[in-house]
Amino acid sequence: MSDLNAASLDNSGRRIVVDPVTRIEGHMRCEVNVDENNIIRNAVSTGTMWRGLEVILKGRDPRDAWAFVERICGVCTGTHALTSVRAVEDALGIQIPYNAHLIRHLMDKTLQVHDHIVHFYHLHALDWVNPVNALKADPVATSELQKMVSPHHPKSSPGYFRDVQTRLKKFVESGQLGLFANGYWDNPAYKLPPAADLMAVAHYLEALDLQKDIVKIHTIFGGKNPHPNYMVGGVACAINLDDVGASGAPVNMTSLNFVLERIREAQAFTKHVYLPDVLAIAGIYKDWLYGGGLSGQNVLSYGTYTQVPGDKSTDLLPAGAIIGGNWNEVHPVDVRDPEQIKEFVSHSWYTYGGDETQGLHPWEGVTEPKFELGPNTKGTKTDIKELDESAKYSWIKSPRWRGHAMEVGPLARYIIAYASGKEYVQEQVDRSLSAFNHATGLDLGLKQFLPSTLGRTLARALECELCTDTMLDDWHALINNIKAGDSSTANVEKWDPSSWPKEAQGVGINEAPRGALGHWIKIKDGKIDNYQAIVPTTWNGSPRDHNGNIGAFEASLLDTPMERPDEPVEILRTLHSFDPCLACSTHVLSPDGQELTKVKVR
Repeated sequence: MSDLNAASLDNSGRRIVVDPVTRIEGHMRCEVNVDENNIIRNAVSTGTMWRGLEVILKGRDPRDAWAFVERICGVCTGTHALTSVRAVEDALGIQIPYNAHLIRHLMDKTLQVHDHIVHFYHLHALDWVNPVNALKADPVATSELQKMVSPHHPKSSPGYFRDVQTRLKKFVESGQLGLFANGYWDNPAYKLPPAADLMAVAHYLEALDLQKDIVKIHTIFGGKNPHPNYMVGGVACAINLDDVGASGAPVNMTSLNFVLERIREAQAFTKHVYLPDVLAIAGIYKDWLYGGGLSGQNVLSYGTYTQVPGDKSTDLLPAGAIIGGNWNEVHPVDVRDPEQIKEFVSHSWYTYGGDETQGLHPWEGVTEPKFELGPNTKGTKTDIKELDESAKYSWIKSPRWRGHAMEVGPLARYIIAYASGKEYVQEQVDRSLSAFNHATGLDLGLKQFLPSTLGRTLARALECELCTDTMLDDWHALINNIKAGDSSTANVEKWDPSSWPKEAQGVGINEAPRGALGHWIKIKDGKIDNYQAIVPTTWNGSPRDHNGNIGAFEASLLDTPMERPDEPVEILRTLHSFDPCLACSTHVLSPDGQELTKVKVR
């Protein structure tokens, strides 16, 4: 069976509603049904805001589209801009300079590194780590644990962990717990010993410092963060190695050496803190192999990090699709093919104005909202108690690849890269699985471990390692190309709309932190005629389609046991492993475009 179908689900048990799902970007609701043994037998994932950005873009200059779509999200900053300029360049046949190719790689990987580290430590770790329990830890025992888990990390003395514990104690005693305030800290689903909790809290604080520094790479090449500048035809920064000016100067050796230092810092943190922490947590939660869902069946990647410009066969993480869990066959993916990618709206709050069993390829996509609740909904429009999943129930559409619901994201990328024979990825995965089995005394195979919540979390750490390692290669390639006399960063030969064809269409693709991202554009008379984006959370968070096939979020929750259903630690644990970005997949706007509210921050 390659798809999980709603017909096999049981919604007769007790209904648990999590609304909103927190520690994500955007607004999400999740409902599950648990049986008498508190095991999840049905799941319903809902995006609760409408995205109207496609409507806003119609009629605008294609060269400006990146600046609008970049505001889809403030977390995956830059990836929508990059994907958008690629779409316009594809439509107009623009080839970018090699320096721009390398700088885009550095900016994109900076985003990946920042996003993965922030995701684990500041959004997802609290599903495994109990910060209150860290107050009980012995700093000496924590120091010994740190030296065992990661002997190369310099911050490992008992005094260091004692200071962290003192800071945490003052924080707790002040009553200003912030995001710690509503945790289920006495839930038996938390299994780390106090020393491990204290070690993780220390690294939480270290990651806060690191994340603010790594994004300075965006300010070097893109002028700012979040939302660094991009441009159709290349990048918006100039190169002048002879310039020795201060801040605001073109890219020079001073700024390039600054970039190199940030890469090395992130590389050291990933290898000596992030990866060891993920493996240590996995070792303690060794029996928590739930949450695989579609990752054990159907995964999709558009491929990323092309080494030779224009040649997708040189992607470090290749494109492909796996169906039915058959890792021996990786299917080619063509995002232009209307038979491969279609979006359905039979369970989404949109209308295609006709037969909704028929999907639309994004070039023909329609974004027309139609909000209506099913007859079995409990509650009212403004106070929904339980949704009717047999009807429309989400602002997210249902994209399908050749009719299949797919999981996308770092885990999907790594499964496809492993199955495609990428040696770097295979070494990473095999090394990690060996370390896990050695630490736990288990003998799990790859397919037993990787398609799970733990495997999904590990894949992000492994990809972070890949990014920091290869950013060094990109940096050296950039330096060598500049020293060879090439300082070009943009191709403006087709900047003037008078050089464009009357009609054109293009597609830009990327692998964003959360998965496969595509922007499809149609240009007519120099203006945007249609623009559609399918983002990773559209794939993963999709509702059922007309055939009843369920999306990755819903599939991942099935058969998961819950310690205390009213304290949904397990639901959050698996959903957070995807790092949902509902802001990407949904947006809201008042009917007349006026300001909805004003918030004053002191």
